[in-house]
This record gives sequence, structure tokens and C-alpha cells, in this order.
Amino acid sequence: MHLVSPPPYRIYLLRHAKSDWAKPGERDFDRALSNSGFAEAETVAVTAAAKAYKPDLVISSTALRCRQTADAIKRNMPGSVPFRFLDELYNAPADTYFDVLSGLGDVQSVMLIGHNPAMEEVLETLVGTAALQAAIPDGYPTAGLAVLDHAPDSPAESAKPWQLTDFLIH
Repeated sequence: MHLVSPPPYRIYLLRHAKSDWAKPGERDFDRALSNSGFAEAETVAVTAAAKAYKPDLVISSTALRCRQTADAIKRNMPGSVPFRFLDELYNAPADTYFDVLSGLGDVQSVMLIGHNPAMEEVLETLVGTAALQAAIPDGYPTAGLAVLDHAPDSPAESAKPWQLTDFLIH
């Protein structure tokens, strides 16, 4: 089991928006968002901004579809938020995402932009199967944004000290 102790106190998990199928000879890493994916990314970014969801740091996979999803967040995020792009998040297991979360230092809130199945596994590990299934019974949708808060009265050794506060879909 992976425990993420504060900070961060808030974690945003954003799965990249819908991508096109790979063109002949194209690497999976280089797949761009589809037209509907660009619209999904914009919609979730606008909704997140309207709800005043603003991380202190955004960390994204370097895969093209994640960078394009991150661009929508950047365009719609008020003020200046630092963005980091990590090759390690592409095609990575959930453990890699937990390693990133554990190495943040004093960052109070972070948004991870990445891929399934890792995003779904991270969410399930942090909030539990029941909360996951209640929020997304059909699996983690493209451009789905989970907002997790550390339960303030949860003891550090608690099995599920994180609560799913919101889940935005396009």
C-alpha cells in the first residue's frame, strides 16, 4: 500500500483528453488529441478554473496528448502556475506516480496529468474501491479530473486518509 502524507494537502489527478488513433508509423507517445479531445481538455480546464481549482504545481507526462491537455489547463488557469514535464510518467505504473507525489517537498497542492491505468490505480489506492466505483463506475474517463483532499482529522497511519472531493468530467 502507498501512503501519501501531506504535503500536498490536495491532489488533482487529470487523465489526458481523448487522443487520435496512431497513424501508420506513428509512435504511441506522439499521438495527438482528437478534435473531441481538444474540446474535452478545454471543457475540463474551464470548469476547474470556474471552481477555483488551482494547484501550486502541475506535473505532466511528456507524451503529446498529455502536453496538449496541460496546454488547456495553462490557458485557463488564472495567474502563474509552474509546469513540469516528466518522461517517467509515460507508460508508467502507479508506483511511479506515487514516487512523484512522495518527492514534492512543501508543495501544498499538485496536479498530475497522465495516463490510465495508473491514474485509476492511484485514485483507488488513495480513496478506496467503494469511493472509486461510486465516482466512476465505468472506469476513469478521458479528461476526467479527480480532486482529492487530505482528511484533516485522519491519523497518519489511517488506511484511507484521502477523500474524493470532486470528480469533473467533460
